[in-house]
Amino acid sequence: MALPLVVATRPFPPKVWKQIAIHAHVVCWESDGPATREWLLDHIPEAEGLYCLLTDHIDQEVLRFGKRLRVVSTMSVGYDHIDMPTCTSRNIPVGHTPGILTETTADLAFGLLMASARRIVEGADYVRQGHWADWKPDLLLGQDIYGATLGIVGLGRIGQAMARRAQGFNMKVLAVRSPRQNREASESSGVAGIHDESLDSSSVTFVDLLTALRESDFVSLHVPLTSDTQHLIGASEFHKMKSSSILINTSRGAVVDPTALYHALEQRTIGGVALDVTDPEPLPASHPLLTLPNCLVIPHLGSASIATRSLMSDMAVENVLAGLRGERLPYCVNPEVYQ
Repeated sequence: MALPLVVATRPFPPKVWKQIAIHAHVVCWESDGPATREWLLDHIPEAEGLYCLLTDHIDQEVLRFGKRLRVVSTMSVGYDHIDMPTCTSRNIPVGHTPGILTETTADLAFGLLMASARRIVEGADYVRQGHWADWKPDLLLGQDIYGATLGIVGLGRIGQAMARRAQGFNMKVLAVRSPRQNREASESSGVAGIHDESLDSSSVTFVDLLTALRESDFVSLHVPLTSDTQHLIGASEFHKMKSSSILINTSRGAVVDPTALYHALEQRTIGGVALDVTDPEPLPASHPLLTLPNCLVIPHLGSASIATRSLMSDMAVENVLAGLRGERLPYCVNPEVYQ
């Protein structure tokens, strides 16, 4: 019997190739960059499984061409790049990679907070450019982190891991529920769910977004990208923040209005920003944000540790293989397809 076809929009690690090749025939985009739209539409019609990344737009057109699809698996936690209503209406289970990148992404988010607060990248550039002639009492003064107030917008797994790191710096944590968490809290008598047993919940104060923006020295975003969170932080929100505040975004770029962000930084409405995600992404080298000294941008490295990326790939392949076998996906976004 012929093996089912899996279309992969990026090469697998060698050990994953061996694992999946036993069970499926794989057609893979071999280039280092994202698969082209033309390539994907050309190969998806015969595919029964799709292994994709967050850089691939799996929209209605792709799914319409993919008439034989039985499973879609993304090597990411987020799935806003996939047309979930269409997948669910066609009973196509969608897999993702939750949980495994929590600590790695929280490490990076806190690293961005520290780097921007203490102007570490600016300092490294200062030395490399030959400007370090002597010690000056006012050279590249930054902000204290210990004892400062951190606003966390979205207290899911990564947000809670971020709060746990803040405890080590004796920070005051103000938490804002995401719109989804607000709905869940309303349905469960208003109790906020903190599932991280190592997090001292008494050190976390739940507030509304306005309060967090107004009182925080640092604001870290950890919400998924949905219609509720698109441009959640815009001009109005920036004007509510302290002029010294630093915004950290490791969620999705479109959670922040990029035009409003540029003006807030240029006019010093806020102190600075540290971005792992941008809108658009990747950010063009000519983008005006990159001209600003108080803007730190890195290329979406949230889960970029060797161990985490390897485990993410393993999980994504587990999802593909389960879908091809007609089994329930171990990490399924839309379990209602099994009802």
